[in-house]
Amino acid sequence: MAKKKIKDTAAELLSDFLAEHGLSLFNIEYVKEGKERYLRVYIDKQDNADGSENYVGIEDCELVSRYLSDRLDEEDPIESNYILEVSSPGLDRPLLKDEDYVKYAGRFVDINLYKPIGGIKQMCAELVGLADGIVSVKNESGGITEIPQEQISKIKLAVIV
Repeated sequence: MAKKKIKDTAAELLSDFLAEHGLSLFNIEYVKEGKERYLRVYIDKQDNADGSENYVGIEDCELVSRYLSDRLDEEDPIESNYILEVSSPGLDRPLLKDEDYVKYAGRFVDINLYKPIGGIKQMCAELVGLADGIVSVKNESGGITEIPQEQISKIKLAVIV
C-alpha cells in the first residue's frame, strides 16, 4: 500500500476515537529508517475553551497506541512489518499547517532556511504570522523580516528557558 494511503487509513481509523477522548491528530509519518519501517502518530490535546493549551501525557499515548494497534491488526492495511510509535509533537513542535502560524503568533520560533537571507541561514525570532506565503518574524532589533515560506526548510516553536 502506498505511503499516503497508509497515513490516510491510520488517520481515518483514529478520527472518531481521538475526538471522543479530547485529542486531535497532529501528524502521521510512515518512514523507512535503515531496515525498519515506522508508523509515527503524533497526537495533541484540544485547547481549553479559554485558549490555554493542554498537553499530552504518557497515558494518552498509551491509550491511542493500544486502540490503533488493535484497529490496524483488524484492518491489516500495511503489508510489511513496521513499528508503531505514538507520541506528542513536543514543546518544540513544527509548524505544519497555516493555522499554526495564527495559533502561535507572538511565540518565538526556530527557523532553518534552505539558503541564507542576509547571510543568515538559522534564526530564532518572534513569529508575527503568515500571509500570502510569506512568514513574518520580528527580529532582535524589533524590525520585521519577511521570509518566503518555500525558503524555510524547518520552522518549529523555540524552547526558551
